[in-house]
Amino acid sequence: MSWRTEGKSPDYRFSLANERTFLAWIRTALAFMAAAIGIDQLAPNLAPSAFRELLVATLGITAAVLAWQAWRRWARNERAMRNDAELAYPRMLLWLSCGLSAATLLTLATLILL
Repeated sequence: MSWRTEGKSPDYRFSLANERTFLAWIRTALAFMAAAIGIDQLAPNLAPSAFRELLVATLGITAAVLAWQAWRRWARNERAMRNDAELAYPRMLLWLSCGLSAATLLTLATLILL
């Protein structure tokens, strides 16, 4: 039996809010992908080639992971709402915040040293 038929249908307002959150995560993933493509195609002299390629790969992988996590979070929340369970805390927020902070500091340090 599919989880979409489990329990009772949640209030449509909560389902729509869950979808909006999903779309916000997807927008974030698209922004990371756009940054990766932009750096790769439009800024070839931004940093040494190895660092630039590492940055582009990291941004692209982050975009893919965020898109995957967005779907997992949406499905988990829908399942919890259908079964009147608590919504899980999104641990991805901690990793995303720490990773963005580290990447920003590393990028700034590299640009200052150049």
